[in-house]
Amino acid sequence: MNMLPTTALPDTTVAALRSTVDSAFSRTVEELKSLVAIPGVAWAAFDPAELDRSAEAVASLVRSTGIGDVQILRVDNNGTPGGPAVVGRRPAAAGKPTILLYAHHDVQPPGERDLWESEPFIAEERGDRLYGRGAADDKAGIMAHIAAVRAVVNVLGEDLGLGITLFIEGEEEAGSPTFRSFLEEHRELLRSDVIVVADSSNWKVGVPALTTSLRGLVDGTIEVRVLEHAVHSGMFGGPVLDAPTLLARLISTLHDDDGSVAIEGLVSTDDADVDYPEADYRADASVLDGVQLAGTGSLASRLWTKPALSIIGIDAPGVAVSSNTLLPTARAKFSLRLAPGQDPQEAMAAVERHVRAHVPFGAAVTFTPGESGNPFSTDTTKPAAQIALWALQTAWGTQAVEAGIGGSIPFIADLTEVYPEAQILVTGVEDPDSRAHSANESLHLGEFNRAVLAEALILARLNAGG
Repeated sequence: MNMLPTTALPDTTVAALRSTVDSAFSRTVEELKSLVAIPGVAWAAFDPAELDRSAEAVASLVRSTGIGDVQILRVDNNGTPGGPAVVGRRPAAAGKPTILLYAHHDVQPPGERDLWESEPFIAEERGDRLYGRGAADDKAGIMAHIAAVRAVVNVLGEDLGLGITLFIEGEEEAGSPTFRSFLEEHRELLRSDVIVVADSSNWKVGVPALTTSLRGLVDGTIEVRVLEHAVHSGMFGGPVLDAPTLLARLISTLHDDDGSVAIEGLVSTDDADVDYPEADYRADASVLDGVQLAGTGSLASRLWTKPALSIIGIDAPGVAVSSNTLLPTARAKFSLRLAPGQDPQEAMAAVERHVRAHVPFGAAVTFTPGESGNPFSTDTTKPAAQIALWALQTAWGTQAVEAGIGGSIPFIADLTEVYPEAQILVTGVEDPDSRAHSANESLHLGEFNRAVLAEALILARLNAGG
């Protein structure tokens, strides 16, 4: 691997990149709109031909940057082909580093049409935002890569010796089931000195962020059983409590009275040093007036460096079809976000110990582990992070926040394990109002422009030495 340069960019190069990004921005937005129009969802219930069409469109965009070595690749997943990934490579000149630019072209399902103010797969500009499924997550990440590469190729010309690899995944929203296998099979194809994962968010409109930590994740199901079969609630109710009631009592033990996660053995720290005002959090999370916030410590630590547990699904009859019976079983799915430094398997074991120790009234319980993913943290004193922080500040004109994210990107752990020598930067084009995964997902176009410029500056700065 090559040493990363620390050479500063001349002001004339910064100005030229800014001008080039601005002059090409209308084209960039129109190409993003075309990508949004392709409903490529990597879930079994959706047409796989649309995912293939999405990959072909991305491959064409990669070729438009001047990169000639472009492939659409898949790996096998227990007999089923994985999602189509686009890989384009521009080899590094002697002594120059290589950067890998990651994004994903698959998107979340649109959900209920009535919740959208416009068609999900027809990108619509309203004010300073572009609305549509994937407009932010993560087709804007793709276009940030494409536009940034075009800009440095245009400005630097033959002086561009930086190796550039674009890796645009096609199954991220389905959990990246073949991601690790893909890395193992194409280890040398994707090897790089710096990896940029463009799938995160900025602090707020006007203030950029470099994501320095991500929580890990474990999930699973808890089933409570009290009867062999349902019985009449009038004839038998009283001496025995129904399964939903006992499940609710069990779920209530997962948090302390103040709302902190009550499971022993989980990593939890209060060392986030960024101020997140409560009013901003309430607005960003759409918290109703009068709802008390849970947990202790700073808001930033509660979001980034402490565990957070949610019940994300319950199996029980709906109110509309309920009857006067004692239900024999009830099941819930939990999702536990893990603080940096937490081993996912230890966390899963801690949840199971807690559940089995707190089952009420001797009910039978079945604990079924689900998915797991490691947390992530980065050292911002390393050269790549310092370059990124400079680029963000230069593009936005304000100092970047070194921010954690409460969410998880489990495949980053695979990148760190397969490429331990690479420096990983987690960047993004979203802001707190982007509503990724929700109805009316949107992208702030001014922030998008600055994100493109910031990435072009990173590429140029990495090229300027070595």
